[in-house]
Amino acid sequence: MAEADYYKVLGVARDASKDDIKKAYRKMAIKYHPDKNRGDASAEEKFKEATEAYEVLSDDEKRAMYDRFGKAGLGAGAGAGGGFGHKAYTDFSDIFGDLGDVFSEFFGGSFSGGFGGMGGRGRGPNRGSDLRYNLEISLEDAALGKEVKIEIPRQDTCDTCGGSGAKKGSSPVTCQTCGGMGQVRRTQGFFSITTTCPACNGRGQTIKDACESCRGSGVMEKRRTLNIKIPPGVESGSRLKVNGEGEAGLNGGPRGDLYVVTHIKRHATFERQGNDLLVQVNIPITTGILGGEIEVPTIDGKAARMKIPAGTESGQIFRLKGKGMPYVGGYGKGDQHVLINLKTPRNLSKRAKQLVEELDKEIREHQADYATTKVGF
Repeated sequence: MAEADYYKVLGVARDASKDDIKKAYRKMAIKYHPDKNRGDASAEEKFKEATEAYEVLSDDEKRAMYDRFGKAGLGAGAGAGGGFGHKAYTDFSDIFGDLGDVFSEFFGGSFSGGFGGMGGRGRGPNRGSDLRYNLEISLEDAALGKEVKIEIPRQDTCDTCGGSGAKKGSSPVTCQTCGGMGQVRRTQGFFSITTTCPACNGRGQTIKDACESCRGSGVMEKRRTLNIKIPPGVESGSRLKVNGEGEAGLNGGPRGDLYVVTHIKRHATFERQGNDLLVQVNIPITTGILGGEIEVPTIDGKAARMKIPAGTESGQIFRLKGKGMPYVGGYGKGDQHVLINLKTPRNLSKRAKQLVEELDKEIREHQADYATTKVGF
């Protein structure tokens, strides 16, 4: 059988850095670890090959000998260090020191090296879960701000047992499986995997006589009424954090937080664009011709007067400065943009038609803009 090339085993180039070698080994160790591939002899063999390759390539002296003479050079130069395997195993605290989260994903617990390593965390107070509440508000409420009353369902400490989960007159007892630690350790080879204790689910205590109100959980659903202040200028998707109004923690842990997410209803008159507002206003065609002054609705429920210059056409946009949405924090406001739409009158009286015909004749005779022009296609 051909001798395995350590560089090919780890999938790195011959000039790979120590960091690249370490990363490659981490990846293979996770993929082929025996705990993740129970009964798979092929995976176990690949794991051993990767470990052997890492031991050599992570050591400057051994790597130099291997590069010059191959495995034969290692056999001559290993000296008192012994054969392969021992040093690589004792170095796992360095290799996997920052991979606790990865191993938790695979094994449901924390990872530690088999030679001292890093022990799993013991039981202790657990912070309660955060809650999300979707709040629908009007554009006016978003512009002016408002205090609203909301009611949220949440897990709260049981009033009957005070959160212990035990029936009144009794108390939880130390879990015999984990000795009160809330976690158990399982060792295989040089790895030690710490997982949540299956007997007490990580609490460190078991309950013989469960509380009838909460059935041993220590928490029960309650409804909580809160007054929430909506600051002016919020947008759809804005998150308002209310500290300590989430669900109750376990084992004396702090409460989670409540996040109120605002959703703004579509408005019949105004369209929001960031902190600016857009509104369409219909005006008589005569006002567009002669000019004049009109009233424009604003988001605060009032009206602003705006001058229309003579010769205004449909589609023109005018700006009302500072009449838009406020910036969160109170640093000014956006603008309101007014889109003009000239409204053509219908059902004119006989006199009105005569006047329009006279106006039309006058315009066609004296305005070059209305002369017939050739249109190209």
